[in-house]
Parts: sequence; structure tokens; C-alpha cells
Amino acid sequence: MSEHVILFAGPMGAGKTTAIRALSEIEVVSTEAANSDRAAADKATTTVALDYGEISVNDAEKVRLYGIPGQRRFDFMWSILAERAEGVLLLVNADAENPVEIAIDYVKEFYALYERGGIVIGLTRADLVPESLIEEYANALADEMPDVLIPVFTVDARSNADMTVLLMTLVANVELKQAVAANPGLTSGGAR
Repeated sequence: MSEHVILFAGPMGAGKTTAIRALSEIEVVSTEAANSDRAAADKATTTVALDYGEISVNDAEKVRLYGIPGQRRFDFMWSILAERAEGVLLLVNADAENPVEIAIDYVKEFYALYERGGIVIGLTRADLVPESLIEEYANALADEMPDVLIPVFTVDARSNADMTVLLMTLVANVELKQAVAANPGLTSGGAR
């Protein structure tokens, strides 16, 4: 069976567990524990190892969804799970104190995954901030990393439709990079 591994990354409280629950066809395996950092995110529990869900594409192909902990003290799990991953769905709560800087930090952290697969950013809780935030993200990413092209969407992590758009965008980016790697005569703009 062919399998694809996708990471869900982002700070605590951004909606990673919720997003995996919205997409997964199986009951999500979750490693929740009491949240000892209520100042960072006012929620009762937080992921301490991983969340796991899956989607069957067909009889021979499966997508494995791994949510990594948002707290830096659990970042050893990030590298373990990133080894097999093809891409990252980065969720950032748009109403965080510094959402653009948070996104840039995560892009830098997972840059190797961007290069071999892709990263797509989903802004959760975007209904609580001005609409200009998406443009601010795009401009900040372009200024900080001019050679990096990362799609940014506003999403509701509870919505299967929103999360499917994010996932399909990531899959398209991964497939494009794989096609270019397999045929160096191609560029992201088409044939030379």
C-alpha cells in the first residue's frame, strides 16, 4: 500500500487536533494532557506527543495525518515525524499576538519539508482580525524569504471543506515538486 504522510504544525491552540478530526476517516488517536501553559492558550488540554488520523484515497493509497505538539518543549517529536512527511499544513491562529512572526518561525523550522514537498498556511480564527492579514502574511513571507512561495488561506479548522482545500493545495504542491524532480526539464511554470 502506498502511503503519504502529512504533518499538521503550528502553535498550541491553532486547531491542529480539530483539523485532523475534521478530515480523518477513522477515529483520531490523540495524546492529550492537561494544559499547564494556560497563558499561551486558554484551553483545558493540549497535544503532548501526536494526533493521528487517516484518509483512504483508494484501495492502494492512504494519507496519514500527524498533528505535532505546538509547545517547543515537545519539539523532539517534530523532527521524528518530519522524517517521513511529504509536506506541512501549518495552522496559525490569526488572533495571536504575532501571527506573522509565528508563521515565519514555523516555515523556517520546516524549510526542509518545504523544499522536498510543500507548506500551506491556514489562518484559523481569522474572523477575529482584519481581512488585510492575509496580504500582510504574503508580504512578510515574500520579504523574509523571497524564493519561497507558500499559499495562505483563512480556514475554520472544524470545517471538512476548508481543511480539504488546504490538503488538496498541499498535495498539488507536493506532486508538482515530485514531477519537477523526476523531470529536470520541467519548471514550476511548465516545460522549458
